[in-house]
Amino acid sequence: MTQDELKQAVARAAVDYIHPKLDSDSIVGVGTGSTANYFIDYLAEIKGSFDGTVASSEASAERLKSHGIPVYDLNAIDNMVVYVDGADETNPALELIKGGGAALTREKIVAAVADEFVCIADGSKWVDTLGAFPLPVEVIPMARSHVARELVKLGGDPVYREGVVTDNGNVILDVHNMAITNSKQMEKDINQIVGVVTNGLFAARAADVLLIGRESGVETVTA
Repeated sequence: MTQDELKQAVARAAVDYIHPKLDSDSIVGVGTGSTANYFIDYLAEIKGSFDGTVASSEASAERLKSHGIPVYDLNAIDNMVVYVDGADETNPALELIKGGGAALTREKIVAAVADEFVCIADGSKWVDTLGAFPLPVEVIPMARSHVARELVKLGGDPVYREGVVTDNGNVILDVHNMAITNSKQMEKDINQIVGVVTNGLFAARAADVLLIGRESGVETVTA
């Protein structure tokens, strides 16, 4: 199977996984990226089974709306039954690196609200130690150089992602060459740097369930 076929398989599996959990009042959180896009397309097939969605990016919101799926502001909802999103890396504890698509802050907010966080990924995203994929950090623009210096002190090699502005109007530093052995502490340490909005480590709020696409089929992994 190609990587795209694996992404499609886990996206389909995610719809099958969440469908029994939904009712007419349910709100589904929807992430951002290529795998999430497949999920949105398949979710449209059961759009009569739930009330609507909250999207983690403007791009996902537009794709949902194009399918006739209602999209709500997060402030307008009281409860979210599930959040489904991809990842750039996942370890066996289901701690993640996210943010390759620059939507990490909104993704982290939506994940914090959801009762259950379902991660969908192809097998290439599975690692023993996070950090081979550069860790995205969303930064207030005026603090970019200061934050970069502080990230160097933490052992990383930050690179400004040129030409990228987040949906929140901020910039991204991608931190290379970090083997992240204590994900929760690293997430906390980076977030404490003045000028950081948040970073792409999802360790304090890791995934609850991982649907991972492999050549042998889609595996369900729980932490």
